[in-house]
Amino acid sequence: MKLSFLDLVPVVEGGTVGEALTRAADLARHAEAEGYTRYWVAEHHGMTGIASAATSVVIAHLAAATRHIRVGAGGIMLPNHAPLAIAEQFGTLDALFPGRIDLGLGRAPGSDQRVARAMRRTLETDANAFPQDVLELQSYFADDGQTGIVATPGAGARPDLWILGSSLFGAQLAAALGLPYAFASHFAPDALDQAMAIYRRDFRPSAYCAKPYAMAGFNVFAADTAEQAELIASSQQQSFVALRTGNPRQLPPPVAGYRASLGAQGNALLNQVLSCSSIGTADTVARDLAAFVARTGVDEVMVTSAIYDQDARKRSLTLTAQAAQEVKVAA
Repeated sequence: MKLSFLDLVPVVEGGTVGEALTRAADLARHAEAEGYTRYWVAEHHGMTGIASAATSVVIAHLAAATRHIRVGAGGIMLPNHAPLAIAEQFGTLDALFPGRIDLGLGRAPGSDQRVARAMRRTLETDANAFPQDVLELQSYFADDGQTGIVATPGAGARPDLWILGSSLFGAQLAAALGLPYAFASHFAPDALDQAMAIYRRDFRPSAYCAKPYAMAGFNVFAADTAEQAELIASSQQQSFVALRTGNPRQLPPPVAGYRASLGAQGNALLNQVLSCSSIGTADTVARDLAAFVARTGVDEVMVTSAIYDQDARKRSLTLTAQAAQEVKVAA
């Protein structure tokens, strides 16, 4: 079972962006040592608790800190950028770290509408142009002359392209273009099963993929005891509640008994948004990962977790890797 990791590069309460980036490099080295396939960071803007807004710069930082693990974007929100600029950025990354760069593409703004307007104010595009933007980007990498422009760097670069999604649109586009598909079930699980079915049903083989290749997000908070796992999970739970109630914040310290302190509405929110999750010991995580893979049929699982303490976060990655090995043996 292939296992990868998505990092939003959280800024902990009272911490700095520099500290968050240092911890991300440390965590990427740890994920590499534990056998993870890829390490992705995501584009978000205007959020005090997330340090990965300049995504291509962060990828360079992480790739330089590691040796062989694939590093990439999960993802670049393409409507925020001119495709030529992304071709140049990822062409540069591919030249610096050949055979190691992934480029996941999404169409959400990665921010609220006010920040999205600030990001896109010089662009004659919007989210509806996403399919055309993807084709333009592919053309720059292929250097097929369709645009009349040679991307330098970019022409001939071979980052692995993915389509990301949290709805049916991304599944349809990935299938039509014959690209790998990653579903954001770690925070938007509702359409997961239908999206996977559409992707596999409508997939058209391409030069990129001869057959469908799917990945899905899954939150994991693993610790040596169930009580410790519940405790470290409370930081991300607090962050989700704060975000969904319009009060985004830096990643807070864990709070014992946090779920019990929430009312029915708060618990219902977390039950929905974090339904694709596992909280517990390695045995619990192995069971939950096996069930998730059996349900979805995914080729790869992209785990994620925002954990306040760095040592606890690294321990969670270690236990998750051990759990994945148990799933592989059981299969």
